[in-house]
Amino acid sequence: MKTILQRWTLSPVLFMGLASLLSAVERPNIVFILADDLGIGDVNCYGGDRCLVDTPNIDALAAGGLRFTDAHPSASICGPTRRALMTGRYPWRFGATVNNGPWGFCGPRPHTEKSTLGKLLKRSGYRTGYVGKWHLGTTMVTLDGKKQGLTNVDFRKPLIYGPVQFGFDYSFILPGSLDMYPYAYARNHVWQGEITAQKGWSAFNRVGPAAKDFQDHEVLETFYTEAESFIAQQQKGHPFFLFLALTAPHTPTSPGVKWRGKSTLGVYGDFVMEVDHSVERVMHALKGRGLDRHTLVLFSSDHGPAPYAGNILKATPAQIQQLEAKGHYPSGPHRGYKFSVYEGGLRVPLIAHWPGVIAAGGTCDALVGLNDFMATFAELAGVKCAEDEAPDSISFAQLLRKPKAKGARENLVMQSVTAFVVREGNWKLCLCPGSGTKSASENAKGNDPMPEVAWRRALDAFQAKPKEPDLFRAPFVQLFDLASDPHEDRNLAVEHPDRVSRMVALLKQQVDHGRSTPGAKLKNDHHVRVVNSRDKRLPAFVRERLN
Repeated sequence: MKTILQRWTLSPVLFMGLASLLSAVERPNIVFILADDLGIGDVNCYGGDRCLVDTPNIDALAAGGLRFTDAHPSASICGPTRRALMTGRYPWRFGATVNNGPWGFCGPRPHTEKSTLGKLLKRSGYRTGYVGKWHLGTTMVTLDGKKQGLTNVDFRKPLIYGPVQFGFDYSFILPGSLDMYPYAYARNHVWQGEITAQKGWSAFNRVGPAAKDFQDHEVLETFYTEAESFIAQQQKGHPFFLFLALTAPHTPTSPGVKWRGKSTLGVYGDFVMEVDHSVERVMHALKGRGLDRHTLVLFSSDHGPAPYAGNILKATPAQIQQLEAKGHYPSGPHRGYKFSVYEGGLRVPLIAHWPGVIAAGGTCDALVGLNDFMATFAELAGVKCAEDEAPDSISFAQLLRKPKAKGARENLVMQSVTAFVVREGNWKLCLCPGSGTKSASENAKGNDPMPEVAWRRALDAFQAKPKEPDLFRAPFVQLFDLASDPHEDRNLAVEHPDRVSRMVALLKQQVDHGRSTPGAKLKNDHHVRVVNSRDKRLPAFVRERLN
């Protein structure tokens, strides 16, 4: 155990060198723009000839800054990624939601608010703002004091739990995604407008409570205006942090009126172009206040593209492949999409721009996770994390200045909707026999092989009744060497059983220790099963065979 944890311990000389390096630069303002369901191939500076959408502003941000090529969320679905990003703690360490309602009425997961990006930066004197999609859980005032839901919220009263508890001085949020009711904004926990309507949108037509004047195609423009307003209130010499969480290109695919017909790809391309516009609006607002040269701007996505999204407004299984037929590949050169264990769902764009500190036009191939923001921001802001803070976050601040230096992160734990994924160097282990998506999920179609197919093949190949320990080796796991097989076509688990065993042991150790960074052992909020043979998201025949 000790040798595993010592891998991330910086030598005193290196730590002092980094501290002196960064102390010469004043604490930067930080703006983080997070897209929703944007694939790495949807951005031109990553997708190249396989990207048919113009993204001039994101490309300009990369040209003037640094482009990471091996960046990852903690999950190929949004909720877990956002928890890990906000806390620097792997999402599976948190317990179940409480006061939980459907879709945008989701309740909080206890302890998520304990240590956050907002609270960390406030300790260093930052003014903090959050604009956009929340999806980290809220507690609403209900009519009967019970679970919040479609007909049981008093919208005349402010939120009890939300961005304030996460350390944000200012907030303007949509509680969930754009296709998740309630369709209404809350500013500083106070609901905006008359929430007396019933509305639903094109993708899934989830009809629920909405503000009378709420329109899906106006949401991005509303967020941009709010972000500009927040930036306009900031002063030189007083650092600030703005988290701008977009709702696009997540369904419903609903670009603003000014963006319709802009892309030759169709309405999906129009929506991506409006996402690209976020960078233009932020940079223009910063320049207007004379803050652009003192601000670190980061751009990323919460995971890969949705397989059901595209030019058909209704969510349509595997329609993303129609975009690929046109020559546009939202997952870039990678396999798979949102929900899966494959890189198409788990590799995202990450761009950093900071004039005078980050050299223009660089690339960094080091392994980083979005959960590393906590430790990175702490180092940049001159704040020390407490012993139990950011237990899975490793600073990549050094890479901003020296992108070709060896990164501090050597491994990373991720997950699909059903399975763990472990990266160690260029090796990647998936603890499932297929795409790791939910059994019989129409929305996940396109992520091949689907669980029903992959599990039948694995069970047939095993030729016996497996016990749970058998699930940690071939044919029930997949091992890829991403250096030679970036598309994840060759499963090497049979050829490298010892490596599989070592990576499983690494995962189990990090689960049991409550952290993946050096320090005293911590507790997870619940018992974590590395492989759960009783998971109802698995095919029924699998659960029957294993139990």
